[in-house]
Amino acid sequence: MNKNEYKKAVEKLNLWAKHYYVLDDPITTDEVYDELYHEVVSYEEQNSKDILNDSPTQRVGDMISDGFTKEKHLSRMWSLEDIFDSDGLMKWLEKTYKLDKNISFYCEPKYDGASLDLLYENGELVKGITRGDGNIGELITQNVKTIKSIPLTIEHKDTIEIRGEVVIFKDEFEKINELRLQNNEALFANPRNAAAGSLRQLDSSITAARNLVFLPYGIGINSLPQKLLHDKMNYIYELGFRQPPERAVCKNIDEIESIYKQMVHDRDSYSMMLDGMVIKVDEISSQIDMAYTVKVPRWAVAYKFPAVEKITTVKNIVLQVGRTGAVTPVAIVEPTDIDGVVVERATLHNFDEIDRKDIRLRDKVIILRSGDVIPKIIKVLTHERTGKEKVYERPTKCPVCESELLDEGVLLKCQNLECEARVVNSIIYFASKPCLNIDGLGNKIVEQLFTSGFVKSVVDLFELDLEKLLTLDGFKEKKAQNLLDALDNARGSEYWRFINALGIEHIGEVASKTLADNFGFSFINATKEEIIACDGIGEEMADSVLEFVRVNALTIAKLQEILQPQEPPKKEEAKENPFKGKTAVLTGTMSQSRGVIKEMLESLGAKVSGSVSKKTDFLIYGEDAGSKYDKAVKLGVQTLTENEMRELLA
Repeated sequence: MNKNEYKKAVEKLNLWAKHYYVLDDPITTDEVYDELYHEVVSYEEQNSKDILNDSPTQRVGDMISDGFTKEKHLSRMWSLEDIFDSDGLMKWLEKTYKLDKNISFYCEPKYDGASLDLLYENGELVKGITRGDGNIGELITQNVKTIKSIPLTIEHKDTIEIRGEVVIFKDEFEKINELRLQNNEALFANPRNAAAGSLRQLDSSITAARNLVFLPYGIGINSLPQKLLHDKMNYIYELGFRQPPERAVCKNIDEIESIYKQMVHDRDSYSMMLDGMVIKVDEISSQIDMAYTVKVPRWAVAYKFPAVEKITTVKNIVLQVGRTGAVTPVAIVEPTDIDGVVVERATLHNFDEIDRKDIRLRDKVIILRSGDVIPKIIKVLTHERTGKEKVYERPTKCPVCESELLDEGVLLKCQNLECEARVVNSIIYFASKPCLNIDGLGNKIVEQLFTSGFVKSVVDLFELDLEKLLTLDGFKEKKAQNLLDALDNARGSEYWRFINALGIEHIGEVASKTLADNFGFSFINATKEEIIACDGIGEEMADSVLEFVRVNALTIAKLQEILQPQEPPKKEEAKENPFKGKTAVLTGTMSQSRGVIKEMLESLGAKVSGSVSKKTDFLIYGEDAGSKYDKAVKLGVQTLTENEMRELLA
């Protein structure tokens, strides 16, 4: 084989692969494919400088990564608002038509897999990035190159982001689980988990073996001239990407409902798992005008498929102890297949739910699984009772440490700060990426530190030394020193991370930032009234903060002294102006983005809320003001145009 024959062989292999993996239309046999493939391998071994970027050999997963680096998307990957029925669809359409009446809709399946962002430059695949938080994901390019339905090169030469879902087909999922069963490995719960887990393997050869499939659903950064979304997507499919099993352009609600019902009817016949249908405004210019809320695009929505319900039997109720000490009951049920997923557990939320629904052991119940939601018991079939059912008795002792539980009615809590479940889980959370991001403190190492007796609380982490660590199995000097360095690097972190790392119940990343910005180090002295006054924090969250501080004030103080986190800079008090101390709501399209105007008002001492209420002082509106304006007028809230707002300031 010479260089010219090699190039033709690569073209032929890629054509065969496209027909097999993308078009579902094989045009040769496996034997013929394999024979030519090995000829290409032989040529490349002797002529490594000639290897083409789109050679099928470049898909083979043979690299093991130490971990994935973070990578920023060129444009944000947004979540979608969910609707569940015809009424929800009608309401969404009414809101959308208020923004633009002259629109049509592009409908396509909502795949149940793992989102992926592909970046092509000059026709070559240069990056594959997981969705992450929508702004930043993990760089997994080597794994992405093993997915045969993703072209390594495309005809389009400008920079383009192609977004889609990575899935495992149902029949492939069954094969994977059969193999895992033979190898005594834990089975995957469903194809979605299998796809997500396969995509993020450090060993790319494992990813390559899983037969993942990429299904495009959208585009990020691009220079495409098409004015309609469905035309843009047609172009993407022409570049060599797999098409969806069904899609349609619809003009009205009747046509949308028609294709939705068709997809619901056909869902079991699809090769991949679906959990709904995505509806998007087809006109690109209208999408741009409609823009986004804080969380979702206004021009798209996910119309979820009907939830699936099955009857099963409650075998037992077990208890889980979280890092805050909260004890959560979980129902163990007879294994039940729901839409291809074998369900053996159902959430019970709290003990009041057991009493309210009168759930007993051996009861026949209806369980519901909807999308990603953990299955839950929605009804007890009391008429099926035989007399063998047994009333569940509320526990009085912690299932882990057997100390007495604090009964708060809805919640039961273990108050023992040395309870293994509390200590181990709280340290794992403390060290996680959204918190202090202490590299090397994985689950197994935390458990090892706890069972060794070296760590009985979070504070003990910072009393570890080289001598102690070297006595543990698996710890050599380099590994031990790396852990000590990581612990030392946790010092001086942002204060919101410190608050988040404490693991206060109901207080996540957003609330931690709010507490840090409003109170700084003095958040432990804040009153309930002061905490509730913070935007986005309610009474239940405030109670959690107060309870945690009451029990753990000394620990917080000691950790603060050890870690010396950075207190947020104090905001300068705004000068007197008409908006100082007032609550404002923004709506409609203005001369600047609402984010810029929000920052300006906040710098003037105003509080900018996302919804109108009796406490709203001003509604400031631009063009195409919608329901917020109507509500403000109804409540008698003062309304101002953008120009009137600026005149007040002048």
